[in-house]
Amino acid sequence: MHAHDDPHDHGEGHSHSHSHSHGVTGDSERRVFVVMLLTGGFMLAEVAGGVLSGSLALLADAGHMLTDFAALALAWLAFRLTRRPADAQRSYGWYRFEVLAAFVNGLSLFVIAGFITFEALHRLSEPVPVSGGPMLVIAGLGLVVNAAAFWILRRGAGGESENLNLRGAMVHVLGDLLGSVAAIAAAVVILWTGWYPIDPILSVLVVLLILRSAWIVVRESGHILLEGTPTGIDAARIGAALRSVPGVTDVHHVHAWSLTGERKLLTLHAVVEDDADHTATLSAIDRVLRERFGIDHATVQIERGDCIHAPKPAS
Repeated sequence: MHAHDDPHDHGEGHSHSHSHSHGVTGDSERRVFVVMLLTGGFMLAEVAGGVLSGSLALLADAGHMLTDFAALALAWLAFRLTRRPADAQRSYGWYRFEVLAAFVNGLSLFVIAGFITFEALHRLSEPVPVSGGPMLVIAGLGLVVNAAAFWILRRGAGGESENLNLRGAMVHVLGDLLGSVAAIAAAVVILWTGWYPIDPILSVLVVLLILRSAWIVVRESGHILLEGTPTGIDAARIGAALRSVPGVTDVHHVHAWSLTGERKLLTLHAVVEDDADHTATLSAIDRVLRERFGIDHATVQIERGDCIHAPKPAS
């Protein structure tokens, strides 16, 4: 936590109680890298299977996996960058890059969804024969690969469930998993009944299933990029809680935002009594913010008397 006395005290003090290593671990980085390799390798097999069988579900899923490979590569790069230390140009380091990666990954899912829907509508108007046998084999292998990839990421999430970068990668893999399930179902129906329209119909169903998760990732990452107030943080509640701290008479100019999905930041002005102990008051404020609101990185300006940023009276 940072504390600043106002000019009335002619002094300035600092105390630190935060870490710049939240939410990003080498384990998650390794898991994303392994899943990236799995996705890229099987994507090539799906392209071949889709061409041989004529299945839109397989080709659409292969196209989805291509963008997923790029999305996972971006997520992996984000984990790598966030390990870099802060410097003169980036005082918070590269943490925000992981939020940007999640935002881009979420948007890419909307582009993929649009392409699949367009192609599905075209195939519904002009059905294309599909070879159910090869389609079933490739889709079955895809299900195994995607289930393994999803399990690897899910197992690695653990306490990082709020990490948007990891969640964005998981949404892409979940889309692949659902795509494989849809392709298997379509292949069974085609082998059993010969009804080809089931292929594009199930492709659209998968699109609808993944769009909700994509929207959640885009909405949350966009909110962070716009420096919106973190969920569960209310300026009025923070002010009321801090006014109960001994020596604090008023709290104002409360501003809260997020560096990443897990890391909340806060600035505020706290007016204290003239005889209040600076260090003890600051420690009490720090404790309240940490224990009641989960904020461990705050900049607090300590003031005595009138706020130096108060509106000037009209002359």
